[in-house]
Amino acid sequence: MKRFFLLLLTVVLTLSFNTGCMAEPNDWVGKQLPEMKLELLTGQVETGKPMIVEFWATWCPPCRKSIPHLNEIYKKYKDKGLGIVGISDEEKSVIEKFTKTMPMDYAVAIDKDNKFSEGFGIKGIPHAFLVDKTGKITWAGHPMGLKDADIEKLLQ
Repeated sequence: MKRFFLLLLTVVLTLSFNTGCMAEPNDWVGKQLPEMKLELLTGQVETGKPMIVEFWATWCPPCRKSIPHLNEIYKKYKDKGLGIVGISDEEKSVIEKFTKTMPMDYAVAIDKDNKFSEGFGIKGIPHAFLVDKTGKITWAGHPMGLKDADIEKLLQ
């Protein structure tokens, strides 16, 4: 009986820590994107326009795989008003070296000390949010899961 209560306590504590005040990424759908205070390395981020906000890192193989996909999306929709910003917490020199071999056609920014991204509850990267022109998050997930229909709806 004592083991059962210890096991139960362990499960309760684990669930408490894992579901504490940190929101899950999908919990952000329908909410306003917080103000982005980032160091912009390339491109520009315009508020009041629909955008994709993506969290990534140079060392992440799935992130590397999604960059060409995001480049294609940007090329297809930038003239219709879509912006994309890829956000990493890595050093500027690391990102600059990386983008020389893996071009990113959209804006690239640094989130120093994870001050912007820490509250999103992202457990894995890459992770993206679709944000409408009012700043409301309309979709959250892996950038390879973005569908043209979601983007076109966002641009209407």
